[in-house]
Amino acid sequence: MPDALDLLKTRRSLKPLEMTGPGPSPAELETILTIGARVPDHGKIVPWRFIVFEGDARAKAGEIFAKVFRAKNVTATPDQVETEKKRFTHAPLVIAVVSRTSKHPKVPPWEQELSAGASAMNIVHAAHALGYVANWLTGWMAFDRDVLDALGLNADEKIAGFIHIGKSERPPDDRPRPALSDIVTRF
Repeated sequence: MPDALDLLKTRRSLKPLEMTGPGPSPAELETILTIGARVPDHGKIVPWRFIVFEGDARAKAGEIFAKVFRAKNVTATPDQVETEKKRFTHAPLVIAVVSRTSKHPKVPPWEQELSAGASAMNIVHAAHALGYVANWLTGWMAFDRDVLDALGLNADEKIAGFIHIGKSERPPDDRPRPALSDIVTRF
């Protein structure tokens, strides 16, 4: 297991199309989800939850995506519909991080949404620490109310991200990162 700083410096995203199996074991998945739940949570209101897609559930989600996509894009080609249908089938595991804000006298919705984002990032880092690759994506499905309803989200819930997790046959390439001199100021 890499040390913490090396872990943070070496995390890279990999496209789900490039992921292979196997996915995390049940014990590893429990570790990933436990770490996903260990984030700042002002007021202890737990403004997030997780939906796990593995095995046949990935294809079942794809059927929902294809159906909604086809209904809203009547000129879509069969290949485009098939692409939507296969969205969750490339990585062996997908975890949806659901953001759910509530009215709270001291914790504004923005802070609750940031907590959900922190949860998603913890999931990505936990997967990396266990030797997996991950990619935090949204896509049109994360913002489509018909999809959200079909996935069982309540009216006040949103998708913070779909975390695709799998193995890689090669180390993921790094992308250019901003120079600190371009993004850091001192007050």
